[in-house]
Amino acid sequence: MLLDIVTLFPGICEGPLRESIVGRAQERGLVTVRTTNPRDFTRDRHRTVDDTPYGGGAGMVLKPEPLVAAVESVRGAGSHVVLLTPQGRPFTQVTARRLAGAAHLVLVCGHYEGVDERACQAVMDEELSLGDYVLTNGTIAAVVVADAVIRLLPGVLGADESSQDESFGRDGWLEYPHYTRPVEFRGMRVPEVLLSGDHGNIEQWRREQSLLRTAARRPELLQRHEETGHE
Repeated sequence: MLLDIVTLFPGICEGPLRESIVGRAQERGLVTVRTTNPRDFTRDRHRTVDDTPYGGGAGMVLKPEPLVAAVESVRGAGSHVVLLTPQGRPFTQVTARRLAGAAHLVLVCGHYEGVDERACQAVMDEELSLGDYVLTNGTIAAVVVADAVIRLLPGVLGADESSQDESFGRDGWLEYPHYTRPVEFRGMRVPEVLLSGDHGNIEQWRREQSLLRTAARRPELLQRHEETGHE
């Protein structure tokens, strides 16, 4: 995958996307991450990318000219352009899997009071939001989206089923609780079923725990699936 991030703050991307699994994915050539700064497409000596909103109101708005020019400098025929904004549709694991199928993904980072609507109409394919809250700028959101998408690319996590068994995986439920050594810690023991070696019972226990945890913490997720009678 080729992943372009159009942002006024490219430095925010450098640390998180150079570490751990995402960093190794780039080293192995599974993904190429680039950043483009709209300030490089301004024409005044102050490199102005924002202006006051028509109609009045607080804050500043990203101007369409430099932002569109920045996007068009990286966008190709097969590119998919996403604006990160609080007004977008919620970003979910399902969305991450869909975006992981793109050959070229362009993440555009909103900032200030928002983006000139004409820029959205001109170059954006969709708008996504991490949740019902506001960040200082969309670059932080873009890093999160990039991480969620890159880890789903073929070969990034290896040949195991890590991305299927985790929260929001094949069932869309929360993941079951995990335990490791020691067997007992501060009076709390690992459930006996996990020590039994009976893989059938272990799988059943994990599925039941996943269902119970989802019902207790995120019951709305259960409404997306038709459970069996046993579940």
